[in-house]
Amino acid sequence: MRTNYQSLVDPKSINIKNFSYELPESRIAKFPLEERDASKLLYYNGGKIDAHSFRALPELLPEGALLVFNNTKVIHARLHFTLPNDKRLEILCLEPLAPAEYQQNFSSAQKVRWKCLVGGNRKWKTGVIEKTITTELGDVQLQATRIGRMENAFEVEFEWNDDRIAFGSLLAAAGIIPLPPYLNRENVPEDEDRYQTVYAKTKGSVAAPTAGLHFTDRVFDDLKEKGISTLEVTLHVGAGTFKPVSAEALADHHMHEESIYINLATLNTLIAHLEQGKPIIPVGTTSMRLLESLYWHGQSLCSGQPASFIDVQQWTPYEEGKRPSTLESFQAVRQAMEAQQQETVQGYTQLIIAPGYTFRVCNGIITNFHQPQSTLLLLIAALIGEDWKKVYDFALSEGFRFLSYGDSSLLLPGSQN
Repeated sequence: MRTNYQSLVDPKSINIKNFSYELPESRIAKFPLEERDASKLLYYNGGKIDAHSFRALPELLPEGALLVFNNTKVIHARLHFTLPNDKRLEILCLEPLAPAEYQQNFSSAQKVRWKCLVGGNRKWKTGVIEKTITTELGDVQLQATRIGRMENAFEVEFEWNDDRIAFGSLLAAAGIIPLPPYLNRENVPEDEDRYQTVYAKTKGSVAAPTAGLHFTDRVFDDLKEKGISTLEVTLHVGAGTFKPVSAEALADHHMHEESIYINLATLNTLIAHLEQGKPIIPVGTTSMRLLESLYWHGQSLCSGQPASFIDVQQWTPYEEGKRPSTLESFQAVRQAMEAQQQETVQGYTQLIIAPGYTFRVCNGIITNFHQPQSTLLLLIAALIGEDWKKVYDFALSEGFRFLSYGDSSLLLPGSQN
């Protein structure tokens, strides 16, 4: 399957107002259900729509499907400082700048720099602010220095007075899990566990890949029993995932950039699955963007553009150029990794998936219900066309819960069972 459901659409000309719907505040799930897999599941298959329990997922998936999960872990990215005038200032750590690689930054015992959002920036009159953090090794003084502006954010340097402690440990001790702004509430203790997937491993996100929040050990056991394979990749979710499209035309929207990682063993599994012609279904929009971005990285390699890292631009898929098969593209990535003796290829993706996009890898998606006028909703419209309206009307009429802590859906654009 490499279907384009709206091939005549020019994505740059899309008016985002056409991708809106009325979402009452009461339909936004402010808290998770007591049991993860007790959520509802909307099942869309080639135009047909039904309601199920999420626990029915293994029975509804196409035979031989491969589910691809994003194993990123949400970090304690929100840091609160008290200014000399006793006013509170919040720093939200978005992505590392120095060292730029996440795990190196987290393990650094020296000063580090991050791209940050600063809540109450105008209150920050002095250059350096600090706070005391209590750790297992004693109290540590953490200092933050505002270096300068970066687009809609700031470059902030963090320094502390104990080189026995890594920055990741300080974040874990003093920071707070960043909840989506539309929840419009303070954190509660259960968010520490419930705003993470049960398979979260690699620290780096400021937002959870929420399609995965419904999965439990019980569901994984049932998937295995049904012969459904699973695979993990990593995309660190940025705050841009919550950013609505404010421009009237999509051409004027700047898509956020996110870090992605995939290892050689995972790539080999994907290639084997493609060779067998079995469906690949991402769990969440982040997994889908990573898989599709991997194709465009391979396309670049097939075009003779050598690269040791991934760099997929926003409009790359919509430009003229040769289109290798998905298998050829992935094999080119593998060949490049083996030639450069890379166990993992990493980089960035700015890929925007909107109506007019031709899917190269994914045969469906498991995902939650997204905000009006968002790039996530555009992705759904790219996959199932105008039926996105039927899906969302059904979800609203049948009492589904929306957004991060809400219910789920399995969307299969063509009849696959």
